[in-house]
Amino acid sequence: MSIRLNGSTPGLTPTTNTINTTLDPTTSPQICQASPPPVFAYPAATSPASGDLEKSAAGSPPAEKDEVTYPEGGLEAWLVVLGSFSGMVAAFGLMNSVGTYHAWLSANQLSEYSESTIGWIFSVYFFLSFFCGLQIGPVFDAKGPRLLVAAGTVFLLLCIFLLGSCTKYWHFMIVFGILGGIGTSLIFTPAISSIGHFFNLKRANATGIAAAGGSLGGIIFPLTLQHLLPTLGWARAIRIQGYIFILLLALANLLIKSRLPPRPGGSVLPDFTIFRQPAFALVTVGTYFLEWGLFVPITYLTSYALSSGAMSPTFAYQLIAIFNAGSCLGRWAPGYMADKWGRFNTMVATILGCMLSSLALWLPATILSSHSSSSSSTTNANPVVFGLLITYALIMGFASGSNISLTPVCVGMLCATEEYGRYYATCYTIVSFGVLTGVPIAGAVIAACGGSYWGVAVFTGGCYGCALLAFGTVRVMKVGWRLNVLY
Repeated sequence: MSIRLNGSTPGLTPTTNTINTTLDPTTSPQICQASPPPVFAYPAATSPASGDLEKSAAGSPPAEKDEVTYPEGGLEAWLVVLGSFSGMVAAFGLMNSVGTYHAWLSANQLSEYSESTIGWIFSVYFFLSFFCGLQIGPVFDAKGPRLLVAAGTVFLLLCIFLLGSCTKYWHFMIVFGILGGIGTSLIFTPAISSIGHFFNLKRANATGIAAAGGSLGGIIFPLTLQHLLPTLGWARAIRIQGYIFILLLALANLLIKSRLPPRPGGSVLPDFTIFRQPAFALVTVGTYFLEWGLFVPITYLTSYALSSGAMSPTFAYQLIAIFNAGSCLGRWAPGYMADKWGRFNTMVATILGCMLSSLALWLPATILSSHSSSSSSTTNANPVVFGLLITYALIMGFASGSNISLTPVCVGMLCATEEYGRYYATCYTIVSFGVLTGVPIAGAVIAACGGSYWGVAVFTGGCYGCALLAFGTVRVMKVGWRLNVLY
């Protein structure tokens, strides 16, 4: 077997990066004639396992970028993944538990406020979680992750321990929305970016493992709160969650680190000129719609389940844990498959799954529950709605897991590794404006539909349809319409 590599690690100018794998016809002529081999179109980088690759000098970026090597494993690399996993359990576990907080606050401390008004608390949290990456990413490129993770630990612990004492709307806005949002951004941006210093060919799998921590937190914390809130009350239940955060964030501080030296001449200032690259601009647009749609079911699925009457209040609170159980597998499995089948290929497939599940499962459930609430057919409708909701939570959870695990990898395919933090942070700075408005818009849609949730189901499906168009266009721009190209 012979492997020939054309191109090299991409810089700021477009280059052709393809790996053509062929079988020697003298060894196995029948296989060669029977089916054409797949074409790999990954950005290539030197690694210890790639010594037999022949590099073409044509169109290569500067020499220092060609000399970057990646361990692709080993104790140090996997300890970084463990640290990132631990940090994500805390930071994204908080984010993935938003549905539980929303449902509890709507019925208790903030019961006098509308869905849209309460939604602004969580929208500010989502916004800052991504927007702060505008500065955090370049600081990571220039200084490394240590100080960023330490600062994020302080903000998150302040958020979770003060949250138990909140009683008024502005309390929750400052503590959860602002402190929690900044803390989450300070943890997850370096946690994801550090993995790119140790993995290239296996980056999607490693990132998926780390990102699965957020979904695991989204299982543990809602189930814990469901048990503790009725028995211990709001303040003590939230503080117990804070003690768990201390252990998780201590591990993140010990293990998360970078390996590559700072980019020569680099600064900590944002650089929006990278949007001149059409592929990066489209990936940012696609990610904008991904996150715009994702946080709607995360926030409102439990509230919808409670209003539908299709399940008990206890099970309705468990629905977000079921969603995150699917997401936990969905963050790792697509990353593992992406390294074998193509990263953009896998991304397009999972986005399609999100769109179809929202329109084919959640939308019919909302229509049935709306119909049953105005008629006497609740006995027949509710079991169907129950089944649709459980199926939707599992499928949507699995498919949407790629939103976190594969997006960073797709962004990384469009830039050099030492500039990865800047590209990733710039992308999510734009995306943050989507998550700022998504939840309040969904709350206003619910009000406009008379309390029915069919409008938010359509909104979610439409967002994923736009994301599918953007990511699919990038894939076609890079490798064309051929289905056997692994990109």
